[in-house]
Amino acid sequence: MESNFTFHKYPSQKGHHLSTKTFHTSNTKEECKQNTHYFTLLLHLLFSGYFQRYPSQKSPPLHEYKTPIKKKKENRNKNTHYFTFLLHLLIICSSPFVVSTQSWDGIIVSESNLQALQAFKQELIDPNGFLKSWNDSGYGACSGGWEGIKCAQGQVIIIQLPWRGLGGHITSKIGQFQALRKLSLHNNAIGGSIPKELGFLPDLRGIQLFNNKFTGSIPPTLGSCTLLQNLDFSNNSLVGGIPDSFGNCTKLYNVDLSLNSLSDSIPVSLTQSNSLMFLSLQFNNFSGVLPDSWGGDKPVVKSLTFDHNFFTGKIPVSLSKLTELEEISFSHNKFSDEIPNEFGKLVKLKSLDLSYNSINGGIPVTFSDLSSLTSLNLAHNNFTGQIPVFLGDSQNLAFFNVSYNNLSGPVPVQISSKFDSSAFVGNLDLCGYSPSTTCPTSPAKSRHRKTRAKNVLLIVGGALIAGLLFLCCILLCCLLKKKDTVKQKDVEGGGRGIPASKGEGEAAGEAGGKLVHFEGGMEFTSDDLLCATAEIMGKSTYGTVYRATLVEGNQVAVKRLRERITKNQKEFENEVNSLGKIRHQNLLALRAYYLGPKGEKLIVFDYMPKGSLATFLHARGPNTPVNWATRMRIMKGMARGLHNLHTNQNIIHGNLTSNNVLLDDDFNPQIADFGLSRLMTAAANTNVIATAGALGYRAPELSKLKKANTKTDVYSLGVIMLELLTGKSPGEAEDGVGLPQWVASIVEEEWTNEVFDLELMKDASVIGDELLNTLKLALHCVDPSPSARPEAQLLLQQLEEIRPETATSSGNDGGSNLME
Repeated sequence: MESNFTFHKYPSQKGHHLSTKTFHTSNTKEECKQNTHYFTLLLHLLFSGYFQRYPSQKSPPLHEYKTPIKKKKENRNKNTHYFTFLLHLLIICSSPFVVSTQSWDGIIVSESNLQALQAFKQELIDPNGFLKSWNDSGYGACSGGWEGIKCAQGQVIIIQLPWRGLGGHITSKIGQFQALRKLSLHNNAIGGSIPKELGFLPDLRGIQLFNNKFTGSIPPTLGSCTLLQNLDFSNNSLVGGIPDSFGNCTKLYNVDLSLNSLSDSIPVSLTQSNSLMFLSLQFNNFSGVLPDSWGGDKPVVKSLTFDHNFFTGKIPVSLSKLTELEEISFSHNKFSDEIPNEFGKLVKLKSLDLSYNSINGGIPVTFSDLSSLTSLNLAHNNFTGQIPVFLGDSQNLAFFNVSYNNLSGPVPVQISSKFDSSAFVGNLDLCGYSPSTTCPTSPAKSRHRKTRAKNVLLIVGGALIAGLLFLCCILLCCLLKKKDTVKQKDVEGGGRGIPASKGEGEAAGEAGGKLVHFEGGMEFTSDDLLCATAEIMGKSTYGTVYRATLVEGNQVAVKRLRERITKNQKEFENEVNSLGKIRHQNLLALRAYYLGPKGEKLIVFDYMPKGSLATFLHARGPNTPVNWATRMRIMKGMARGLHNLHTNQNIIHGNLTSNNVLLDDDFNPQIADFGLSRLMTAAANTNVIATAGALGYRAPELSKLKKANTKTDVYSLGVIMLELLTGKSPGEAEDGVGLPQWVASIVEEEWTNEVFDLELMKDASVIGDELLNTLKLALHCVDPSPSARPEAQLLLQQLEEIRPETATSSGNDGGSNLME
């Protein structure tokens, strides 16, 4: 039975003017008891407020109350006011008899939930006083007055207290929250075991306890929570295995148990789930053979990340039944045998990482069916055979690494031209991926030449002698330039010099080339440059980048621009001379350029030993974390450099990615490739914009405008900021969308904490506000509407407000110490 009644509440500053508000109650058994409790309480308040207060804490018998004999008229009016107000409140809590069609709005927390909340608070340590709003009476618990509590119908449905610095334990009385749907206590310092009583909550849908200090095992009782959808216990100190009872949770779609000390094997019941989409078990002690029982009736698994464990044996063939699978990360385990040919059925697979295992056999030919593959890492295994040609035909493949295997034969040209030599090193019989690993002539061709040797012996001999004499002249020229130091060898045993023109290595000094130096760079001649030991570092739409070691051991970076895409020589010189004058701490300085006699064009920069930001973020080892101070300094440096380009140089970058942000020894960023669009033809610049789009950095409006501007540059910078915040590469789409769209969708669903890199979440109790504010700023930068994006100057200002500078640019704010 429900009741509806009206009472009049005095406005705070208006005499006796009455306003009307309607309240609703229901007289269920428990609520009637509750109303009796409040009836007694309000009765006490009525007498203690209108009559004389009794000095003791215990309420006296009614006959002992004494009415004051003398009161001023003002006091009588005031007491009458209170009496009327309390009387109306009394009627509210004691009147269950008036019929209404509306339900009670749940403003009062139930007695059992109040007891559980009091026990919950008592077991926690709250050094920052976040729970001071939790009063003993329970008033306000379900009216928004209690920190982190949300109710429905007088029952607690959400406890959400992340990033509060809480310690202590979780009370076993948490089982009294029978309507609890979500428990979110991540990024605190709460320890002890996870209460088994959580499994007694029938409506529980989400548990987020990551980044705490929980110990013990995972309660098997959680398998009774049949509505459970999201479970995240990552970055704790849990031991034991995954309960087999998890198979009973038929709505469970996300399980993250990474960064614990869990062991044993994966239960078969979990492998046959029809709801599980994401399973993260990396950085644990799991061992044994993976169950070969994957795939239920309609499997929906999208991501399996099991890296840094001790799994052994063969990779299960049944994984091929997970046709929705987009990511497999099994690196740093002990898998052996071969990759199943059936993996070719995983047509939605985007990322496959099997590095650091002991996998034998060749790269399966069925990989030709993986048209969606964007990242393939097979490094540090025992793969044999040749690299399949079809991998070079994949338009989506953005990352590829087969280093340190037993592969042999030539690297297909389509692959060697797309990826640098680091993707192939460590394969002694592999050739054709760098200037120093040219492939030998095939035996068939050798036999064919032998049959004609007698006829051409004199011609060949004469040509050989002439060639040797010419080579000796060049070598003599180089040796004369050498002073007291020995020429430094290349990392991979030495390579040929930077080609002056296609198919030739002619010394510029002899051929009349032109070398121009700019302020601040090291001095060298054109002969020094072209005789330098060179190694290809990368290729792009603009050209090929070499690391050149000069005769005295100094290193420079040299970009050989592609032929036929640069402007004519006069226009080129005008533009490059202008670019050579630009100097800024966050812009990579142009030190020199060389124009060869055959139209070749080389531009010279400082060599940055730390490499690109992309390599630094995504190719580092697990023991090289990047702390927040370093990431923030990189963001500020990029914003500072971009602001200088836009404001002082009137230059639009147009191709800003993490690949052309380079890092110095103190991890300060320097933007490279700025202004190169001024050296290129219009057609070449269109191709550059298209390439940026394929990598995930292009602003959406560029698909129509075809011309970059300051706001498209800010969009690209915003993507790099998200890259630093999430640790994810923009080229690896999440859930079928780009990185900005994926982050925005996660934030919209109020799971914001899930976007951040796990390395950052370890310190979230200290830097949580900075992370959130920076994320908000990055999302402004990638807003689909260009007008909503900030200019680079405002972006820099807001970054400075989020984290003011505390040290000089030398890295003394902790950024240079990556291990902290």
